[in-house]
Amino acid sequence: MKISTEAIKRLREETSAGILDCRDALLEAEGDTERAAEALKSRGFAIAEKKAERITSEGVVDAYIHHNRKLGALVELDCETDFVAHTDEFRRLAYDLAMQVAATSPLYISAEEMPAESELDPKVVCLLQQPFIKDPDSTVEEIIADTIARVGENIRVRRFARFEPGC
Repeated sequence: MKISTEAIKRLREETSAGILDCRDALLEAEGDTERAAEALKSRGFAIAEKKAERITSEGVVDAYIHHNRKLGALVELDCETDFVAHTDEFRRLAYDLAMQVAATSPLYISAEEMPAESELDPKVVCLLQQPFIKDPDSTVEEIIADTIARVGENIRVRRFARFEPGC
């Protein structure tokens, strides 16, 4: 089956995956863009799982301050190397996560941090399980896994803080 360059280009724009990965996914999905996007997404999770145990000792602290200066957030996002920590993609992710924290007020990074008897919904109070504010069809965890697949390094949210006067 022949896959058009337009189809590859569209899938690449949608997923940010590499050209060859997009072509291979489209071939496997027999040209179906949605199935190809799902295949790329699952590959991203597989790559993220393989890298999950790697040590993340580099990274950045980024901040989001709301335009009225009455709301802000800090996020420490870690990766494996200083090289990746200085890429535009990694720094954009850190900023977006700070904005996510400011907008959604999570209490925990992941459900593993929640008390066992908690009745709170992890999709509301856990940063990684929340729908991503810039793409509500994906969770924060999925966005991070996609970035891990693209940059080839483990990425971990180490901590965050949200600030609002009077709260």
